[in-house]
This record gives sequence, structure tokens and C-alpha cells, in this order.
Amino acid sequence: MTDIITVALSKLDADPRNVRKTYSAEGIEALAANIRADGHRLLQNLVVRKGDKKGRYFVVAGGRRLAALNLLAEAGEIAKDYPVECKEREGEIATEISLAENVMREEMHPVDQYEAFDALAKQGKDIVDIAARFGTTETIVRKRLALARVSPILLQQFRDEDMSFAQLSAFTVSDDHERQVDVWNSLTSWNRDPHSIRRALTEEVIPATDKRMQFIGGLEAYEEAGGSVKRDLFDDRNAGYAMDAALVENLVAEKLETAAATVRAEGWKWVECSATAPAGYHAMKRHYPEALPLSEEDQAALEAAQAEYDKLAELIESGMAEDEAEAKLSDLEKRIDTLSARSEAYSADALAQAGTFVFLDYYGRLAIERGFVKPGEVEAAGDEDEDGEGLPSASGAAKPKPPCISHSAALIENLTAHKTAALRIELANNPDVALVAVVHAMLLSVAYPYNSEQSAPQLSLTHERLEPSMKDAESCKGLSAFNDLADNYGHHLPGNPADLFDWLLEQPQDMVLMLLAFSAAHSVNAVEKKFTDRKKGIERANQLGRALDVNMSDWFETTGDSYFKHVNRTTIELSVAEARGSDAGLSVRAAAKKSEAVTIADRLVAGTGWIPAPVRIAPAEPEQELEAESIAEDEQFPKRLSNISRGPVTFLLRDRPFPLHNRR
Repeated sequence: MTDIITVALSKLDADPRNVRKTYSAEGIEALAANIRADGHRLLQNLVVRKGDKKGRYFVVAGGRRLAALNLLAEAGEIAKDYPVECKEREGEIATEISLAENVMREEMHPVDQYEAFDALAKQGKDIVDIAARFGTTETIVRKRLALARVSPILLQQFRDEDMSFAQLSAFTVSDDHERQVDVWNSLTSWNRDPHSIRRALTEEVIPATDKRMQFIGGLEAYEEAGGSVKRDLFDDRNAGYAMDAALVENLVAEKLETAAATVRAEGWKWVECSATAPAGYHAMKRHYPEALPLSEEDQAALEAAQAEYDKLAELIESGMAEDEAEAKLSDLEKRIDTLSARSEAYSADALAQAGTFVFLDYYGRLAIERGFVKPGEVEAAGDEDEDGEGLPSASGAAKPKPPCISHSAALIENLTAHKTAALRIELANNPDVALVAVVHAMLLSVAYPYNSEQSAPQLSLTHERLEPSMKDAESCKGLSAFNDLADNYGHHLPGNPADLFDWLLEQPQDMVLMLLAFSAAHSVNAVEKKFTDRKKGIERANQLGRALDVNMSDWFETTGDSYFKHVNRTTIELSVAEARGSDAGLSVRAAAKKSEAVTIADRLVAGTGWIPAPVRIAPAEPEQELEAESIAEDEQFPKRLSNISRGPVTFLLRDRPFPLHNRR
């Protein structure tokens, strides 16, 4: 039975059987503005049932509308007994009606929203008024209106569900409809992700994430120089695009030239600037600085500065330092760098023969690489024969070379194979030197990326940058801690990679083992990408995590920014239910908007230590546990393995931090 009745607002009460009990104040205010804009009329009648008291009614469906009407009545905009048209239903089905209204309701199609918003905008309505009229946010209105840039052909593709909203949104970076359609048709079906679409549409512009933009100081510096910017409302991680590529190149060149001017004053034969690393420069002959003894005055000043640095660093770490301690620490570090620089210098010959490259590294940072000799200049410098044998004499005739032993290439290959076999068996019987050889090979890959040195063992270490896979790399605790560790180790390693092997031989084994762990850690990869050939390796990451006894909640905190805003509402509800129980999950379901659900979930999960499944270290399968137990009980298991410590090893590096790749 359904009847349309008119009930005074003061006679309407919220139904205790309504499954939705929580409404945001912001949402109620927006809805009230929407009702006000339509002459205080409701577009949809409330659904009511008879209340416990005569003449009163419970609102089964329409709790938000009732709250908005009461807000208008409190403000004096409508009377407290304002007549409200309602549909009366049987009381027994109240819960079912409430559930159907809240769960089975479908959001307005984004393109329909765009057309509705666009029609009002063309009538002269402000974005604020449009947002109030539809009970949404100004950001949503702007994002929908941005779809005006998209070709009608692509809008229809989205209506036909032939593309996702993320793909459609990517086209808003361009106003060229013909170009948009060409890009969509040219991309293969597997390569039509939003990033590929944006990249294809912005080939002639420069994104804010480009390393050149980072180098010049970001979009702010570019705009201050008069550059125009196009913003992308749909990309939360990208501030926009620089439209003047020539201006960007000029700003980069100016900043590089400023750095190069300082380097030229050092007296190098040549200094070259480029926005990218010079091709093949790491294979060039190179001079390294020579060690110089510090004067007694400088040595005393350096030791005093280092002692003061260590003391201040301990106070900061313990939380007992003064407010200006960080600034003092920075000044001390600069003083130490200045004094340390006096302990090494390039020879006059190096300055006369070699030059310096000034360029941007992979991360958009200034890189200054000194001491390189160009191939054509090596022979001119006479480096091939210091005694002058075989070189032209003053009269122009070549001096005769003395007789020498010569070998064919085949014989050299045969003899060196014997040499290699001997080295292998000797190394196999000397674990101490083997450890040094392995660490040496690994460190050459991770600590000296631009050197031409090679290790005798043909070991290679593959490691990938994690930043591109993270939405907010700066907030990652694990990445920050690893970078700090790299800074500390960087101060201990010799500046010249040619000295690394001998330096390792002089170190205590504890230090070499720690460097082994540090180097090996670079190669760990548990990143699950959409397409990967490392599924078995990723599975073994859990095994590694169990061996390390890793507690991921120490390294990852589940928040709205780190997790909930990146998943759908169902996942948010189930995650909260898993962390705090089913009742907590229902409170998320009651949220009017996803943003509210994210806020509620953030608050409920805080402090629980709950983390999403992809971050967790998965427990061992039963079969693996049985196998581990049988190995432990095996009497033939090598006894010497019991001597290996399974606990964490702590090696405290108390010296000041130093960038890993910059020590020379």
C-alpha cells in the first residue's frame, strides 16, 4: 500500500530502523543549499511509516532530506510545520526499503553530470552555485566541466563503456579533438593506459615531474620566468605541464652554466655542460684527486668540528637538543666539507690534460664529474709510453723499439684460462678473500654507477628504483631509512673505485659483512607489477621476510592517503571490518560519499596495526613448515651453520652523512 500524504515537518522523526544513521554536516549543508535553490521543494518524496505516537511519522527513506529541511527550519528559512509530501508504506518493510535506497542507488553518469553542469555554466551560473545546486563539491564540478576539452567521439566511447573514466580524463590535457581521436586510434589496446595517453598528447610540452623541471625549481620557478602552464585536474601527483619547452631549456642551461663557471675557475682544460649524462663518459680515462696532508691548524679544526658534530647529533637523536640544533648541525657539516676538501686535490698535470662534465643525473640533480681525458687527447699527452719509446724524436723519425716477447691471441686465451682455473680453486678455498671479491663486485654496481672499473668475478647485481612504483615516495619509512644508510656508508668508501678492493681487504670482517648485506639489499625486489616474469621471485620475498622476522606494521601505516583513497568503497568497508569488526565496517557503509568513508576508515584503523594484504609478509604454507622442521632435526645438517648468528647485527656508523655518489 502506497499513499501520498502531506505531513508537517515537525511531525517527522528519523526512523530507528533506517540502516543509514550517520550523515556528514558538510553533506547536509550542501543538500540544504540544493533544496533552497529549488524553492525549498523536494525532487523526491520522503517515504514514511506511522510512528509510535499518534499523528507522528518515521522517515523510512530520505533521512538526509529530513535533516536538510530541519536545518532550513532552524535557520528560519521555512516554518517548523512546513508541509512535506510523503509516501506512506507498511511498517513491516521499513528496513528493506531503507536498505534498497542506500545500497542499490546508482550514481549519476559522469558525462551526464558534465552536460548538466555545462548547461548551467553556459547560463552564467558560478561553479559554487552549480556545486550547491547538485549537492557536490567545486572540485567535482571543475573536473566534469574539464570534459568539455574532450572530443564528442571519445565521450560517446565512454558512454558505450569502450574506455574507462581514467582514460577519458587523460584526454583533458589537450584541446585538439582531432589529435585526441588520432592518439586513441593509434595506441594499441594494451597500451591505452592514462599515462600513455597523456604522454602521447603532451610530446611537445614538459610535465612537472620531468627532471629538468625539478632541477630549475619546479613550475613555480618556471612561471616566475614568464612560462605558461597547463594544469591537469585529474592527475593528483602531477601539478601540470610547462608549455614553453624552449624556456625550460634556457633555464636549465643558465643554471648549468652558473655551476660550470665555478668549476672552470678550478683550472680544468675544458668544462662541458649538458642536460643529460654524456654518452660513454664512464669508459673514458680518468684522473682522481691525490691525498694531501692537512696543516696542523686545519687538522685540529677538522677534529674539533667532527667531535662537535657527533655530540650535537647525539643530542638531536635523544631529543635533548635546542631548537636551533639542526641549523648548527648543517653549518658544521659545511665546515667539515670545506676542511675535508683541503685533504685532496688534483695534480697540475690532471688539470692540464683533463676536463669536467656538468650535467643532470637520472634524478634531476646537479652532477659534476671531474678528471676525464678525451680519447684523442690521451695519445697527445704521451700517456701510452712514459719513457718516450716508440714516439717521434725531435728530428721526426721514430725511435726503434727494443725486441720483446710476443704471444698470439689464441695462446694468450689458453694461458689465461689456466690462470683463471688456478684463481677459482684458490678463491674457493679462501672464504675471507671470496667475501671481499663478492662485496667488491657488488659495490662497484651500487656505489660507483659511473665508473669504468670491473671486478674479476663476473658478478652482476640488478636493482630497480622504487620511487616510480610509489604514489608518495617521500613518506616511505623504509626508503628513507635505506637512503640514510647509503649516506653513512658513502662517507666510509674510498672516492676512487680503483682503491676499493685494497680498502676492503683492510676492513674487519664485520664491516665487510655489513657492506655485503647493504649491497645485496639493493637487489631485493618484491614489487608486483601488472606484467612481470618474476612471480616466483616475488613469492620468495615472503620467505625472505619470515627469515628476517619483518614486522611490516613498523614500516607501513594504513591511512586515508596511503591506502583507503586508492580503493573502492567495498574494499574500504571490508578492510575496516577486518581490522575493527563488522560493526565498524557498517559505519563506513553509512557514509554518504567516498571521501567520508575514507575519513571514517582512517580514524577507525589508526593505531590497530592493520595493513593491507599486498604489504604483509605471508605466513609459511604447512608443507614448508614441516620441511623446515625436518631439516632442523636432521643430524647431518652442517654443524657450522649453527655458528651463524640469526639475530640482527648492528654496526653503528657514527661519522657524519656523506652522499654516496659524490665523494671524490
